[in-house]
Amino acid sequence: MQSYLLGIDIGTGSTKAVAVSFTGEPIDVSQHYYPVKSPKPGYSEQDPALIFEAFISCINDTVKKIGYAPYVISLSSAMHSVIPVDANGKALADMITWADARSEDIAQSLRDSAQGEDIYKTSGTPIHAMTPLCKLIWLREYKNELFTAAYKFISIKEYIWHQLFNDFQVDYSIASATGLFDIIKLKWNPEACALACINEDKLSTPVNTTYKRIDLNKQLALSLNIPTGTPFIIGASDGCCANLGSFVTEPGVASLTIGTSGAIRVTSERPVYNYQAMIFNYLLNERTFVCGGAVNNGGIALNWLIKTFLDKQLPAHSDYEAVFNQIATIKAGSDGLIFLPYLYGERAPLWDTKSCGVFFNIKPGHTQAHFLRAGLEGICFALCDVLQTVEQSSAPIDQLNISGGFITSAVWTQMLANITGKKLVIVQQEDASAMGAIFLAIDALDLDLQISQKSHITETSLIPDQPTHQAYNKGFFAFKKLYQNLKETMHWLHNMQYFS
Repeated sequence: MQSYLLGIDIGTGSTKAVAVSFTGEPIDVSQHYYPVKSPKPGYSEQDPALIFEAFISCINDTVKKIGYAPYVISLSSAMHSVIPVDANGKALADMITWADARSEDIAQSLRDSAQGEDIYKTSGTPIHAMTPLCKLIWLREYKNELFTAAYKFISIKEYIWHQLFNDFQVDYSIASATGLFDIIKLKWNPEACALACINEDKLSTPVNTTYKRIDLNKQLALSLNIPTGTPFIIGASDGCCANLGSFVTEPGVASLTIGTSGAIRVTSERPVYNYQAMIFNYLLNERTFVCGGAVNNGGIALNWLIKTFLDKQLPAHSDYEAVFNQIATIKAGSDGLIFLPYLYGERAPLWDTKSCGVFFNIKPGHTQAHFLRAGLEGICFALCDVLQTVEQSSAPIDQLNISGGFITSAVWTQMLANITGKKLVIVQQEDASAMGAIFLAIDALDLDLQISQKSHITETSLIPDQPTHQAYNKGFFAFKKLYQNLKETMHWLHNMQYFS
């Protein structure tokens, strides 16, 4: 029997398990989906029990298909979730996800306060409605009975970890995304906890991302058909794991991922601070930071374009192909049509939950294909905005290692190269975050394995066309200026709820 390593990425829309051989070849992939609830505008919630079921199903599927248990299981997880639980780890309410915006006014007030910059620099976490710090303040103010009843406030990974080992523990990486953690001292920040009116007893015990357990709940082990002594590695956040899984560990290289949202990340030995743009600084381990910025509007904005212009409520692969074929018929710049993709507000570098989507400079000659191309260019411009902010705050970036479903589109990837002006290298991973979790397991168990970068990165890279890049620079200038000019009106419309 060939031993294998299992990396599991616990995401917002699904949990995915990736089985990899000791030489780095993918063996199996299992994925289970679950819904997101939105009981009120701005709310985003999930049932943690369904996510745990998906997690268990992924392991079950893998063991059944391969025929035997993995050598080790390591975890990656989405950030910023909050679940109030009792002393037995039972959820007292649905999980609040990263996308929940109900605490946006609290976040803005904190950002404008005298404490704001100190909290940001200590925690490395942008002050935004996504963060558990702001969510806890909201719960205290608006759901005080629930807030008071909670034994602890934990993330989805902590919830699953407690189900496995009956302990409240959190890795440094997930902790560093809460706004409550001191990323230098590696402990909970009393000042931030005081803002939320909690003490560290309400939070889990922080541990390094290579922390392991070999005492799995016996009943669970039996149901999964794996030994109780199977090592479990607590792992890191999905963003930090994605950098590791994308081989982004050297200066001058950044990862760019596009899924539902999108992000630019670099790996650094020290934090990269920029309070205005609030570059995040999350921990990969006790000595390594993953720094960058995330946008709200990645694949989710493309899906909106397809639904709106092609009237496809559940886009199929053929619908994406149709969009890219149309886009290819329009020259770069969309004949002056510009799209601000802030359909769901925006995170980096604007941090503006009241921003909105805009098509600007519409002319009689613009067709459906123009709108689709401008839409995709707008998504790329937003990522370029983050890229330039990270560069200005840290060091020049020469290469982007790209991953996500978008890498299959030659139109999209070349457009991204032309807009950013960077060399793009495609990372061929089943899932970069799950692969990063596997690399953490190799480190944690001190395995003598050398998984080759060459087997996971294509030899062919994308080089920007310089004349097109220069032309796009003019469009990018207009893109940034347009938001600045429209920001006040966007906020007025948001506050007036003019169209509700």
